Amino acid sequence: MENQKPKYWIIVASKDHVKNGIAEGFAQACHGKASPLRRMRQGDFIIYYSGKQTMGQPQPCQQFTAIGKVTDEHTYQFQVTEDFCPSRRNIEFLPSKDISILPLIAELDFIQNKKSWGYPFRFGFFEIKQHDFELISSQMLLHHYA
Repeated sequence: MENQKPKYWIIVASKDHVKNGIAEGFAQACHGKASPLRRMRQGDFIIYYSGKQTMGQPQPCQQFTAIGKVTDEHTYQFQVTEDFCPSRRNIEFLPSKDISILPLIAELDFIQNKKSWGYPFRFGFFEIKQHDFELISSQMLLHHYA
């Protein structure tokens, strides 16, 4: 990757699933689909947004819950149960803290309609601009990364 600028991605997942991915060093997106993960390149950055604490449960979370860097070019499948074999990417998660999205909504460019700020997250996976990544990561990261 000679001088290719990194891209920045948001992945939406419940907080319990994100914490499992952090523990094992992987990312999944869109219920295990491979196509979103294939759009990422080594050196790209991801930020997880968790609208819910636990998948299928009503407790809201509304936080950015993980930040990491794509470590290689491989998308692979992992057998979780007999009928669920999601695609994954290897991620180096960075030391970070969970932060609420609420104080950032007004400044985030990817949220165009501030009243319906949850709208972009329904896609489950999307690219954001460097400005938004830096705004979020500056609040999350426990150490500064260039």
